[in-house]
Amino acid sequence: MQSKNQIDMLSGSLLDKICLFALPLAASSILQQLFNSTDVAVVGRFASSQALAAVGSTSSTINLLINLFVGLSVGANVVIAQFIGQSKSRRIQEAVHTVISIALLSGLFLVLAGQFAARPILTMMNTPDDVIEMSVLYLRLYFLGMPFIMLYNFGSAILRSKGDSKRPLYCLFLAGVINLLLNLLLVIVFHMGVAGVAIATVVSNGVSSGLIVSFLLHENQPFKLNWRMLSLKREYVIRVVRIGAPAGLQGMVFSFSNVCIQSAINSFGSSCVAGSAAANNFEAFAFFTVSAFTQACVTFTSQNYGAHQFDRCRRVFKISLICGIASNMTMVGLFILFRLPLLSLYSTNEEVIQYGLIRMLHALPFDFIMCGYEVSAGALRGMGRSMLPAVITIFGTCVFRLLWVFTVFSRWQSFEVLISVYPASWTLTALAMLTVYFLVRRRAFAK
Repeated sequence: MQSKNQIDMLSGSLLDKICLFALPLAASSILQQLFNSTDVAVVGRFASSQALAAVGSTSSTINLLINLFVGLSVGANVVIAQFIGQSKSRRIQEAVHTVISIALLSGLFLVLAGQFAARPILTMMNTPDDVIEMSVLYLRLYFLGMPFIMLYNFGSAILRSKGDSKRPLYCLFLAGVINLLLNLLLVIVFHMGVAGVAIATVVSNGVSSGLIVSFLLHENQPFKLNWRMLSLKREYVIRVVRIGAPAGLQGMVFSFSNVCIQSAINSFGSSCVAGSAAANNFEAFAFFTVSAFTQACVTFTSQNYGAHQFDRCRRVFKISLICGIASNMTMVGLFILFRLPLLSLYSTNEEVIQYGLIRMLHALPFDFIMCGYEVSAGALRGMGRSMLPAVITIFGTCVFRLLWVFTVFSRWQSFEVLISVYPASWTLTALAMLTVYFLVRRRAFAK
């Protein structure tokens, strides 16, 4: 029996259902990004430019350390969605409890990793001397909330596998309000600076994960969570890792390339770091529209591929790609149109704003190109092919970016040249991923 929070992905129209799934997911991701954006904006306006640089420069480090486990949550989504397509209730139940066990263990591991790795990584990135102590403090406090982040991501993956992308949005909306209020209280009233925004983020992540767990505890079978049934069943761990680990490895290498780019940005000084961090928030917001339709493509493809409905898989890809491009271009257009007032939300420093404008105008107009490789990679993962998109992204984006930093940027050392690596790598990766997707699809669907 289908619950009210479940979408029937195996029959009926697709466009409305994909949008019904993707739009709340996009809003959820944007709210999650607002946690960090609020941190950046509050310290930038009410603390100092150095505090803005300290918080804003940590995002690539955070992603480097957590992306492997976020990738595993993608594997969890695919595995459970395929079982739904095959109507295997017992296996869904066992997979759900294995996935939550992985989330708890991942969170505990990341708490320790964050405490020990924060300073060495930030030092290797040439973080400016006037912000490194604040950056280390922010990272260490932030990573204390990793069990909450992992529970939210894996719990949301379970809900998304059956089409429920609305309740994760409700969780993040409430958590986002709490995060904003705590930021203002701890930074403006108690003058806690980066420590205040880090504590606010940990608390808000705890709220969002607590709500997700509550939903799962009261869910109908076979999705209902029972703490006494938690286990690590080897079969499901292997399946989740087989699909999710390549996505996580891709994310880690992707983040490593961004860490190298961040190191180059750091060489321009704290004003550049602050301006780039402010502009990067708008790139993240625009990306989440792409990511939402990518996740829709993963989940809808997984269920229909499990049910051997290949014509619907083709339509899922087409609709997801068109909607992803359209929504991304709409958001980017608004950001560019209102770029000055938007950047002014983060800082009133003229030099910081100028660096932010350079990044926005050299990267954002080309953001839609990412749809080409993100959605096609999502379709491949929905079919159980996770290694191919990981390899293509590693070489097309990550390796290419490293080569750019050590060759092109080394020859012409300007901020404009450095930021131009993004549209160049997006184009290369999109062409390769689309080619491979159509080749694999033709063979897989023929079988």
